[in-house]
Amino acid sequence: MRLKTKLVLAITALVFLIAGLLSLVYVVQLLHSAVQQSYDTNRMVANQVQFAVRNALETGLQDRKVDPNNPAELRNLAGEAVRNNSALQAVVESVNRYSLTVYDIDIGDSQSITLLSTNPDNEDKPLPVRPNYQQLRDASAYQLLRTVYGQPRVYDVVVPLDRNGEPFVTVHVGVRTTLLRAFYAPWLSGALTLMGLVLGAALVASFLLSNLALRPMEQISRQLDLLSAPSGMVLEEGKTLNQDTALRVSTKIRQFGQRMRNVEEVFSALKENLDQILGNLQDGILLFTGDGRAVLVSEAARRFLLIEQDTILGLHARDIFNRSTVLGRTLREAFDAGITLIQEEILTETGRRIQVSLDFIHDDETQQGLGALLTLHDLESAEAIESELELSRRMAAIGRLTSGVGHEVKNPINAIVVHIELLKSKLSGASAPAMRHLEVIEAEIHRLDRVVQMLVDFSRPVELQLREQDLRTVIGDVLALAAAELSTRNVTLESEMPLKPLLASFDADLLKQAALNVIQNGAQAMPEGGTLRVVLEEERKFALLRIADQGPGIPDDIREKIFDLYFTTKSGGSGIGLAMTYRILQLHYGSIEVQSSPERGTEFLLRIPLAAAEWGRRLLQPASALLGERPSE
Repeated sequence: MRLKTKLVLAITALVFLIAGLLSLVYVVQLLHSAVQQSYDTNRMVANQVQFAVRNALETGLQDRKVDPNNPAELRNLAGEAVRNNSALQAVVESVNRYSLTVYDIDIGDSQSITLLSTNPDNEDKPLPVRPNYQQLRDASAYQLLRTVYGQPRVYDVVVPLDRNGEPFVTVHVGVRTTLLRAFYAPWLSGALTLMGLVLGAALVASFLLSNLALRPMEQISRQLDLLSAPSGMVLEEGKTLNQDTALRVSTKIRQFGQRMRNVEEVFSALKENLDQILGNLQDGILLFTGDGRAVLVSEAARRFLLIEQDTILGLHARDIFNRSTVLGRTLREAFDAGITLIQEEILTETGRRIQVSLDFIHDDETQQGLGALLTLHDLESAEAIESELELSRRMAAIGRLTSGVGHEVKNPINAIVVHIELLKSKLSGASAPAMRHLEVIEAEIHRLDRVVQMLVDFSRPVELQLREQDLRTVIGDVLALAAAELSTRNVTLESEMPLKPLLASFDADLLKQAALNVIQNGAQAMPEGGTLRVVLEEERKFALLRIADQGPGIPDDIREKIFDLYFTTKSGGSGIGLAMTYRILQLHYGSIEVQSSPERGTEFLLRIPLAAAEWGRRLLQPASALLGERPSE
């Protein structure tokens, strides 16, 4: 079946449905109106008959004496007055003869005995039991249609004539549904005629609409041919002629859709790679169009401009750069004047040194401005990275040195220990001073052996047991483990954990050791007690663990040496704890920083990369190599 035929049938069916529903509603409303009009007319008829009955009773009982204690006599007199009143009979006969919907009229007494009826067979008999006409008037549309067009039934319109507050005579006007149906028939005929005209007009309109709807499809098909011609997507001529217009257009659109999906996949992959590259850059990069609007913003740019990345996109340069700051004023003036900045160093209000490069891009042929590229480089971060690299190189050199020295010293120590044991056995029974000297020598040799063993352990390759897990659980275990020791030192532990999980791939045992080393150092820095605050939070693509004490702080002259192997200011300290913590974080591609002042104490900041999907997953390789094998760390 061709599309045109389907469209004609669909429009026709839709219009038929709408017209049919509207016509049905119209027919039902007409029937309700007919029933209501019939009720009002017959109610008026009943009131007229009631008035005639009242006059007949007043005339017939005017000079009659009635015993109030004899109701039967009163009913008999009322019956005679009603039956013998010619005016009442004339009213009843005329109403019954000329009313379109009245089936019969019955006048009954208080005992429901018929006094007068248009049907003589009903007189002196009980009134017929019929439903009240109000039930038909208040019926639903379905019940109304079913009653009027169903089996013939008679409904009564009842009007009572009261005496002393009680019904004395009642007037019953019977309405037959067949008569109501005949009364309603002309209205129904007009409604059906109108429905037929509407449906016929709908059929004609559907044909016209289908032709109008399909006419633009030919133009769309020709435009698609023009668009697809350069790419070789035009269908073969023979197949095109044999296809329906809609099918032909659908085929071409499907081809274009596939082509656009392919382009979208390539674009999505390129955008994802670009976002990942920009997200990992430490420098801020902003790309502007020819009219000065930002279309590309790196994640690091918001740290320089103190504006959220999403709000920068689409803004004009004059809306991005704030003249109230040194950086914003410099960039705004350069943009307004079109001046190129080449590695311009700017000192901000906070003392931060930023290197700025602004290049304007022009078309070589027309010299028309195409846009601008802004690069923001943090000189302090670069120096910090160089310092960290220098520390890594020193750690690597120490690792290579200690790896060889440790093994070379271990063997002579073992030989010395053996010979001391032999010497002690030969000097058994000798003077006590000589034995004490040997014991001192033996104790120092054992202490030297432990130091060498720690040196060997530090330089030994580490096999990471990486597993993606929640950092909150691991840090919680560390706090539970350190709580007892902290309480003995009169140190109060305060902790703050995020509500949502922080998932990362790490070795739980090594990370516990790193955190525990820093917590123990913080507790040891407060010999008189204090508060140790541990906060775990999310910072972009890293989990940040803050460990702050209230100690005297670290002097500036030794702050850069605290991560050096064997450097310690504590008596009895080994100088390996912080160096091991530094190495563990390097193995996890993290970092550790320290901030210290005599007023606020010392705060260590441990950063661990998160395994969030939006940042991509960095493959953590088992660090089976020594620090010397990765000098860049």
